[in-house]
Amino acid sequence: MSLTSKQIVAELDKYIVGQAKAKRAVAVALRNRYRRSQLPTEVREEITPKNIVMSGPTGVGKTEIARRLAKLVGSPFVKVEATKYTEVGYVGRDVESMVRDLVEVAVRMVKDQKKKEVEAKVLPIVEEKLVDALFQNRRVTQVEVDREKLLKELHDGTCENEIVEVVVVDQPKPMMAIGGNEITLGSMFEGLTPPKHKKKKLSVRNAREALLQEESDKVIDNDNVNEEAIKLAEEQGIIFIDEIDKIIGKSQATNSADVSREGVQRDILPIVEGSTVPTKYGNVKTDFILFIAAGAFHVAKMEDMIPELQGRFPIIVELESLTKDDFKKILTTPKNAITLQYANMLRVDNINLIFKDDALDEIAEMAARENETTQDLGARRLHTIMETVLEDVSFNATGDHPMLDVVIDKKYVQNVFKDKQAKYDLKKYVL
Repeated sequence: MSLTSKQIVAELDKYIVGQAKAKRAVAVALRNRYRRSQLPTEVREEITPKNIVMSGPTGVGKTEIARRLAKLVGSPFVKVEATKYTEVGYVGRDVESMVRDLVEVAVRMVKDQKKKEVEAKVLPIVEEKLVDALFQNRRVTQVEVDREKLLKELHDGTCENEIVEVVVVDQPKPMMAIGGNEITLGSMFEGLTPPKHKKKKLSVRNAREALLQEESDKVIDNDNVNEEAIKLAEEQGIIFIDEIDKIIGKSQATNSADVSREGVQRDILPIVEGSTVPTKYGNVKTDFILFIAAGAFHVAKMEDMIPELQGRFPIIVELESLTKDDFKKILTTPKNAITLQYANMLRVDNINLIFKDDALDEIAEMAARENETTQDLGARRLHTIMETVLEDVSFNATGDHPMLDVVIDKKYVQNVFKDKQAKYDLKKYVL
């Protein structure tokens, strides 16, 4: 990944409106990672990532920035809730499970990459098995079946939905979850017994996927996959710790709730500082994993965090509440803009949704006003208003009619809310 900091910000701008300071901070952190990777080994070992903590109300883009960042560079990424962890000695998830989750993501990424590399090699074997299955199907109704013709149909994609019977590996269902990892009897005795196979009736499309997975697993060296995955998690992994303010006591008092919260902070501390965590794929060093923490910090303040943990998050970024102009941009500018999402969904039912500029102004103003007078839900408030505005259209659209143009203008939006109280009655949509 050789994107410059400016290029990273430009990519984030395609999906996230505003929050220039936060984008700048994460872009620099990511670019520093690339710079570190280009240094000699002895120098590289001395440079650790500068972790980031983001403070701001819900719905302003904290999680989205971290998620888009990871997707942009193809890094293993996990989002965890700090409130799900408990102090050692209590029932609940231990903090090391966040690292195990990260390794699971890295293993899946490396396996997918290896699968693509060997796909050309195993595809002829898979196609042969599919032709056999189709041959058995057709023999029931046809006297003569041409295998060459079946192979052509397979390549043309004309039999994708035909149901065939194939023999695939039987995947045992998970029995329990330990430390965030699902455990099955098969995984406990893996390598001691051969895998079980069973006959399944699947569509050709699904059968191809199952057989490709099975044949790829035979070719791929799992030991190499595990080694690469651990290295990928150690060098490029990103762990996003959300709701970190919820594990900070209002004051470091002696009541049991606050003591338990402080205990979780102390358990997280060695992970962030750099330690070795055992996983079923091998030991993982957390020294060079990038940690991004986030929280609203309405009640607890950053200064209430234990000093040792504060010191491990040197970059502090405050995200701003969204304004009316921000809401209007969110409705139209991003690649995944809400208006585009609704337009695409309703087009399935032959509704061509057209939003006028004055309607977007009205919706943006409503969102800003509601966030000021009630709880600040950030951009999530727009989903609430949009659901109300389009409720009748969504309900009445059946797809049994030709394409219809439905224009949403300011008057339409005002009519939808005319029977509401001054404070818009949107509670039924707020989760």
